[in-house]
This record gives sequence, structure tokens and C-alpha cells, in this order.
Amino acid sequence: MAKKRTFWLSYDLGLKGDYNSLYTWLDKHKAKECGDSIAYFEFTFKDNAREEIKKDLLDNIEFKKTDRIYLIWTDDAMKSQGTFIIGHRKQAPWEGYFSTETEQSIDS
Repeated sequence: MAKKRTFWLSYDLGLKGDYNSLYTWLDKHKAKECGDSIAYFEFTFKDNAREEIKKDLLDNIEFKKTDRIYLIWTDDAMKSQGTFIIGHRKQAPWEGYFSTETEQSIDS
């Protein structure tokens, strides 16, 4: 029996990514824009939504080695879940901005 669930998809295809194909895929799934590089959509699946979405994306979009797709959803217990289905996590641009050490001045 098919199930339907809502998802958020965060995408980072870089400067030369296959955005035309991604936007076609998002439009086909009647996705709603949720800010820069994030969309909300419903997806009907049989067994494993993440694997079926990933396969559907791979069948329709040409991904490069550095492209990333992060999928977010809530499970049956209404607990938020998320995982990269294309690519992986990289160092955050904000890492290192917050210092936990007390800065001391060398001036007397």
C-alpha cells in the first residue's frame, strides 16, 4: 500500500549544477519554495521514502561529486529526521567564530 508524507529538501548544486533538471523535478512534485535552496513537497512511496526519492532524483538529475541534497521529514511519532541522500556534510562556514577561551591582552 502506498504512503504519502511531506518532506523538505535542501539543495546545494554549486555554480554549475543541473538546476534546470532539479527545478523540473521540484515542479513535477508541486514543491513549495521555502527560502534559498530549500523546498517543501509531498511524496508518495511504497517502502522506503528516502531510497525512492534518492532514486527518483538520480534518474532525473545529473549530479556532480560536490553536489548535496539533504532530506528532512517527520516520522510516524512526529520526530524530526534528516539525512544527506546525495553528498555529505562539510565544514560549516561559521566554525571557529565562537571562542570558549577567555582572551587576554598582552598590553599592560
